[in-house]
Amino acid sequence: MSAAEPPSVTASYAHAVLSATARGGSGSGPWALPTDRLEYGEMRALWDGVLAAGDAGPHTGLLIGDRIRPEGLHILGHLVLTCASLAEAAEAAERYHPLVSQAGTVTLDRRDGVGLIGYRPTVGPPAMHPQQVEAVVSSMVRAARWIAGDDWTPLAVSFAHPRAGAAEPYARVFGCAVAFDAAENAITVADEDLDRRRPLHDPALNALHRAYADRLLERLSAAGTVAGGVWRWLDRAALEDASPEGPAQQLNLSVRSLRRALHTEGTSWRALLDAARRTRARRLLETTDLPLDRIAPLVGLSGATALVRAFTRWEGLPPGAYRSRYRADTPRC
Repeated sequence: MSAAEPPSVTASYAHAVLSATARGGSGSGPWALPTDRLEYGEMRALWDGVLAAGDAGPHTGLLIGDRIRPEGLHILGHLVLTCASLAEAAEAAERYHPLVSQAGTVTLDRRDGVGLIGYRPTVGPPAMHPQQVEAVVSSMVRAARWIAGDDWTPLAVSFAHPRAGAAEPYARVFGCAVAFDAAENAITVADEDLDRRRPLHDPALNALHRAYADRLLERLSAAGTVAGGVWRWLDRAALEDASPEGPAQQLNLSVRSLRRALHTEGTSWRALLDAARRTRARRLLETTDLPLDRIAPLVGLSGATALVRAFTRWEGLPPGAYRSRYRADTPRC
């Protein structure tokens, strides 16, 4: 994520927050795929709505996090389920948490016989409700219990913000001492708990989940834009039947999200398709002797007349003249 890009959150987590409210909502939202991304401002607005509801209270975030299921964390949730130990799960969270949310980072720091699993928001305090932080931390404890068992408890939990409600719900959810106004948001875990191996573990399934997570992380963190991904898809596609569904599927986006991302980047599916047709037409004119009525369908146009009209708009001269000029200007071996 470049400095100019806002952090984003996966739609699967947004669904999970909505469905884990006290109202037990359906988690419905405008996102077609769990890998759709919301800008953080949208996620903050979602939390604003959750916390403004009449049944919300000071422990809403804490309880939402405790209700998170593996699918709410998308691939990270499924990866955690196949980890051999809590240490391996914490390391996976450290690496792959951006797939869930780029609005915070997870760290694992081991020292003096304990491990500190920390959570630090990457947005300023005014931009993140303390209850959002509590939801993340309680969801991490819940995820640890998927591995260690429902009766597992950390040594301690700490939050950097002050406590806003009664202490009892924190004790009930975490089962340990909880500190507020602390130096960091962290879960303290004994080394022996971190390193205890699960009796049943499938390393092959873990490797499959990790490989998929690596692909998603590469797409998310790559310098390239969504427009670049669409362009690479178009460069290899059969343009006669190209539609946005193709690159959307490859980029793990819904068509709606793809179009929205392209708009944010200052372009559109139509503009990129037009540019791909122009590039393909030039390449075919330069490297083949195909007649115009054969080239036209290969670039997704209805016939030679449409090709002449489009190519003249693109290059300022008709395709036949372009081919003649190119060959006159290109030395022959």
